Amino acid sequence: MKKQIVWFRRDLRISDSAVLAYATDKILPIFIFDKNILDPLPQDDKRVTFIYNSVTKLKTQLQDIGLDLEVFYGYPEDIFNDLLQKYSFFDEVVCSCDFDSYAIKRDQKIESLLPMKRFYDSFLVHPSHTLKDDDTPYKVFTPFYKNLMPLWDCDFIHEEKIAPDLQLIKYDFNDMISLESIGFTEQKLPKHLLQTGATILKEFIPKLDQYEKARDYFALNGTSNIATHLRFGLISVKQVFNIIKKHPNSDFYIRELFWREFYNSILYYFPKSEFENFKDKDIKWKQNEEHFRLWCEGKTGVPIIDAAMQKLNSTGMMHNRLRMIVASFLTKNLFLPWRWGEQYFALKLLDYEASSNVGSWQWSASTGADSVPYFRVFNPYTQSAKFDKDGVFIKSVLKKLKDIEPKLLHKENALSENILLDYPKAIVDIKTSRTQAIEMFK
Repeated sequence: MKKQIVWFRRDLRISDSAVLAYATDKILPIFIFDKNILDPLPQDDKRVTFIYNSVTKLKTQLQDIGLDLEVFYGYPEDIFNDLLQKYSFFDEVVCSCDFDSYAIKRDQKIESLLPMKRFYDSFLVHPSHTLKDDDTPYKVFTPFYKNLMPLWDCDFIHEEKIAPDLQLIKYDFNDMISLESIGFTEQKLPKHLLQTGATILKEFIPKLDQYEKARDYFALNGTSNIATHLRFGLISVKQVFNIIKKHPNSDFYIRELFWREFYNSILYYFPKSEFENFKDKDIKWKQNEEHFRLWCEGKTGVPIIDAAMQKLNSTGMMHNRLRMIVASFLTKNLFLPWRWGEQYFALKLLDYEASSNVGSWQWSASTGADSVPYFRVFNPYTQSAKFDKDGVFIKSVLKKLKDIEPKLLHKENALSENILLDYPKAIVDIKTSRTQAIEMFK
């Protein structure tokens, strides 16, 4: 009879759970608040509150089905060493896969202590099942997407069931540790993070008809808001697919899920792309730390950039098109390294996921797989005029602009010319910086 440690990580659920489906016999379910990940974070990081609440619910859900969850705080290697010293009878660890650089190094250390059995349930398909006919990975999205057409033709993807007759190893389970004991303070979370994934999707489904267009408008709540739940596994991507696929006009949304698969495949086959240009380009980025600080703080003098960054800083959220606009501005107008922006997003975004974030930043910087051509540079004023014509989003964040005529928000330096506003002049000229960036790329 096997004795397993079932290690929950980015799969904080009991439904469609691979680790609970393939665990056998006697188990010790655990979760670790990893000091390696938590130590660099500020004590008011909203993600930690969200994860803490989710782990608390997971513990209760496991108790409801006759199991439990032991929650640790520390370094994974130390925790496993302690467990193996006290309980020498464990045969293996059961967990889900993860492919970012830290996860790989972490798992290598644990596997040196105890065999690991990994299951794949954070994405729809394992990257090894998406290769070309010559067994090489796709580097362009469209053929990758077409390769997934058999999956697209499915009406329902099998969801895992909890294995029968699982038993808890004899263990003195502790009560849930406090948020304060791991060095964080409870934060107020946006409404959708207080809801279940199923509830969020139920509210989104009526918007599917308009999703392809509405998702681009900053002031509209036209997106699914499911990304954070997906990132931490409160709902599986298979469950999202199955719920959405039942409805008409779901094609475009499913396609977006496949972008997520594409970027995961890129990270899996090209792990160096997490830190280096995917394309072999030796780009001499500028190193202007003052410009980077102003970008981070939302004080660039470009209203749509400032509103987007200040919104990110206060809420941990940013609309997808805004992510593209601020990334283009950083890499193509300020000509600063995409890694700087990627790392800042990693610190701030509630739904931060390494594969998608790195892939999207390299797309914007024209250094990644299937990235935007280097000569395509988003004009932030054109973008705000098109997708926030009345300035609803900009004014909702930059309160001092509430009485400004909307068209002035979309005109370069129109606000800095108003002596009553005290709004800064843009830190770069859009046209000039665009031309310079294109020349540098050439």
